[in-house]
Amino acid sequence: MKIKWNRVNRKIHYWGAITCALPILIVLISGVLLLLKKEIDWIQPPTVKTDSRTSHLEFEQILAVAKTVKQADITGWHDIKRLDIRPNKGVIKVQTENQWEIQLDYATAEILHVAYRRSDFIETIHDGSFFHDVAKLAVFLPAAIILLVLWITGIYLFLLPYLVKRKSPKQSLKN
Repeated sequence: MKIKWNRVNRKIHYWGAITCALPILIVLISGVLLLLKKEIDWIQPPTVKTDSRTSHLEFEQILAVAKTVKQADITGWHDIKRLDIRPNKGVIKVQTENQWEIQLDYATAEILHVAYRRSDFIETIHDGSFFHDVAKLAVFLPAAIILLVLWITGIYLFLLPYLVKRKSPKQSLKN
């Protein structure tokens, strides 16, 4: 019994596309948002630049100033996700566990900007960890592998007519 590759390939596309449609849609939409994060302030606050290039700030000073921002709801270091220190831009970004970002002047610790940061949340949607750590490996990884198979078989389906045309003249010359 001869297996028809085109029929198998079409079945792979049919079921593969249905299987990975929703995870891939989520990855595509969140990926577009992440590509635009520097362009759209709603996704990620723009970095304020200052002329400050030297700093003698202590971490405790940074924490004390950050605690004064009510929206950030900071009571201690456990509420801070990361400090992003950018001396060349003269700014320190304090990113909180509740997704707020406080930008401080590198030299004076003056509050320059406070905004909600959505890019980290969108990133967790993009990699699947928002849904559950298991979803990342059990849903999004298989969807990515299926998409790779669809891409490979799709390229084959795209090239097939050209390969057949290329083969046909050679066979007719032999006869």
